[in-house]
Amino acid sequence: MRISVFGLGYVGVVTAACLAEMGHEIIGVDVVPEKVEAINSGESPIVEELINEITAAMAAAGRLRATTSAAEAILGSEMSIVCVGTPSDAAGKPNLDYVTRVSTEIGAALRDKADYHVVVVRSTILPGSMETVVTPALNASAGKLAGDDFGLCFHPEFLREGSSVRDFRAPPKIVIGAADARSAQALAGLYQGFPSPLFITGIKTAEMVKYADNVFHALKVAFGNEIGTLCRALGIDSHEVMTIFCQDTRLNISPAYLMPGFAYGGSCLPKDLRAMNYLARARNVEMPVIRAIQDSNDRHILRALDLVLSLGETRIGVLGLSFKPGTDDLRESPLVELVERLIGKGCRVRIHDENVALARLRGGNKAYIEARLPHISELLVGDPESVVNEAGVVIVGAALSGYADLLAGPGRGKKIIDLVRLWRQPPADDAYQGICW
Repeated sequence: MRISVFGLGYVGVVTAACLAEMGHEIIGVDVVPEKVEAINSGESPIVEELINEITAAMAAAGRLRATTSAAEAILGSEMSIVCVGTPSDAAGKPNLDYVTRVSTEIGAALRDKADYHVVVVRSTILPGSMETVVTPALNASAGKLAGDDFGLCFHPEFLREGSSVRDFRAPPKIVIGAADARSAQALAGLYQGFPSPLFITGIKTAEMVKYADNVFHALKVAFGNEIGTLCRALGIDSHEVMTIFCQDTRLNISPAYLMPGFAYGGSCLPKDLRAMNYLARARNVEMPVIRAIQDSNDRHILRALDLVLSLGETRIGVLGLSFKPGTDDLRESPLVELVERLIGKGCRVRIHDENVALARLRGGNKAYIEARLPHISELLVGDPESVVNEAGVVIVGAALSGYADLLAGPGRGKKIIDLVRLWRQPPADDAYQGICW
């Protein structure tokens, strides 16, 4: 393809050079003449492993050149990739002035172009920015409609400085948020033969994925450093600890526990987190990230409580009470906490949990629930259908197929608050609400 790349910074140069290496004809665009001159001289304007060699080879082969003219680039290409910077202000808000200006320039050039053109944004922008900033700027200056008269995609990059060429050649994933199928197919065609998983999704989802990635990376760095700081205070080799930690690819370095749902609970996580924070305080070690975990969990329970109370119903049915399905362990179950708070607000609560039978509860488990819900015998009901029938609001606290069947049948029409994403595709129904979806 003939592709124009707007913004010859770190992401733009790597994108342009690597696409040229793949055989495409690339026109780089930048307002800084020195960057344009560097590309046209076969030199990279950035310092990055392998990029000088690729830039020189592609410029010599005639597949990579640059200009300061947006109109020249648009008229000489079929697709434009926007890679301009989005620096943040003191409050953290991304500055989208460069994105807006480039979108306006691209739109002005598209006004006079009859051929179909695809606009792709790679710049990191907050979810919703394509809708509120990029699309209006393009439409207004082009006098055309994105998604109808020209293509529009958001295509986040996952390039690490120092290894960006290798990351471009073998990305961990390829994400395309598209306004229309035609532009999605055109952009996906660039990656034909890549072994990386390809996701074609909505634009807002693609915008959010980039932030989820980078915030998680920051969280991992902070977590590792806090564990390391405590290890140092205890005379423990932190690298040995985390090397062993990382060997667990079932729970630690894995998708486990990362799907949005309800709060954590049980006999281990809350207890061990408190113990870790106690140990840090005893050693005068500050661990703000780890210390904030319990507060975040508590707020999630309150979020569910507020959601239930906002519906104005006092007859509440709860499907599932233990801290996770397949166990009768009620210790520090967030569902117990939620029920306790609902009762305190004057709600009439009825509960079904196929694994919880008062006659079978023993030891600490029995003592815990009797202390938190002393009248639990009056709350537990053996028949889940009667729990649903008597309720104004049904809270789903366990992902069981029987509950899905019940709520799709006799429970249809009930107000449902789903804490576990009972359905892969939640019902498109005003009576249904998820806790964080």
